[in-house]
Amino acid sequence: VFMGGSDTNRNDSQNGQPERNYNYINLFGATMVKETGFYDMLGVEPDASPEELKKAYRKLALKYHPDKNPTEGERFKQISQAYEVLSDAKKREVYDRGGEKAIKEGGNGGPSFGSPMDIFDLFFGGGGRMHRERRGKNVVHQLTVSLEDLYNGATRKLAVQKNVICDKCEGRGGRKGVIEVCPLCRGVGVQVRLHHLAPGMVQQISTVCSGCQGQGQRLGHRDRCKTCAGRKILRQKKILDVHINKGMKDGQKIVFHGEGDQEPGLEPGDIIIVLDQRAHPVFTRQAEDLIMNMELQLVESLCGFQKPVKTLDNRTLLITSHPGELIRPGDKKCVLNEGMPMHRRPFEKGKLIILFSVVFPEENFLPLNKLKELERYLPEKQANIEPDGMDDDLYIYADLEDCDLTHERHHYHYIEEEDFNPSGGVQCQTS
Repeated sequence: VFMGGSDTNRNDSQNGQPERNYNYINLFGATMVKETGFYDMLGVEPDASPEELKKAYRKLALKYHPDKNPTEGERFKQISQAYEVLSDAKKREVYDRGGEKAIKEGGNGGPSFGSPMDIFDLFFGGGGRMHRERRGKNVVHQLTVSLEDLYNGATRKLAVQKNVICDKCEGRGGRKGVIEVCPLCRGVGVQVRLHHLAPGMVQQISTVCSGCQGQGQRLGHRDRCKTCAGRKILRQKKILDVHINKGMKDGQKIVFHGEGDQEPGLEPGDIIIVLDQRAHPVFTRQAEDLIMNMELQLVESLCGFQKPVKTLDNRTLLITSHPGELIRPGDKKCVLNEGMPMHRRPFEKGKLIILFSVVFPEENFLPLNKLKELERYLPEKQANIEPDGMDDDLYIYADLEDCDLTHERHHYHYIEEEDFNPSGGVQCQTS
């Protein structure tokens, strides 16, 4: 039972956003504190489903990936850490119970924040750090598609930029045999400096060699390849034909193996296309089913109707309710084999589910004499139950009025807060 909440104004040291704590009282009187910093980082509610967490992480990770936003490395790291915790049921339970502090203190066997790039690669179909050591980087692109594309199938051309090994120097960066060991790092690629903190205390600092940028080798200006300027790789534009098969889903990945960035001595990575479905104005997809709303007039719900519905492949369905078939507000009906085609089984389809709402006529839509005539065709009214021995003069006639439920709700909440006794229990009002 939610009794009250407080938004703290302090900023979280990691994400720079206000951290919210909510106080809950359970049925046994125990108080729990729920920290929402990780949920806020992903932009979801604390009761978000695993699918909602996946979708939120996918969009944010693609948006703040260092390849696209080099200045957002810290934000990308925080997003990946938040998803790592919330996507694991046990870690999420520990976080919900004790917050980020419980995770760091080993509430689930010790902190296990992995590399943000490992989490990203695992999510998008890569193999983590060891996988990247043998292969070049995977390149991930998001492709926006319509529900019609997923229903009918489509082919899209996507222009991507990727690194390729220079053909002129074959990835050496210069002429064969002219590469020399970097004299600054002696071929290690790392420079080590000693920093004296105090008498007898020395700190060792390792940095990437500035002379060879960590390569351990370098070329003179005259010996560098004129095509790639000694960088060994070139930036190249490539057009990909992305085939979207019937029945594919939002978030599904299409992988072009070996088409990713190339680096000397490494196997090329993959280009991964992630489908991002736009919202449709009529249909909502749920697995292999399509859901739509249909509004009926009262006469249509009582006496039958025929309404055309245009499908995603430009056919027209004539939705029919025969006279005598009553459609109530909130009824749900379905048309078999008119949903989404199943992936790799396009001749099998789900259901088209129609949710009905009924629009009642406006007040005084008929004169009184016509209402009396209409009443003859409707089911009879339920007989009034009169208490025995009550005189007509003792009745109190009560007219119906419109209610402002929002105002009433705020009023009762205010009274409960005033009457709540922080020391325990509820203080009663006395007149």
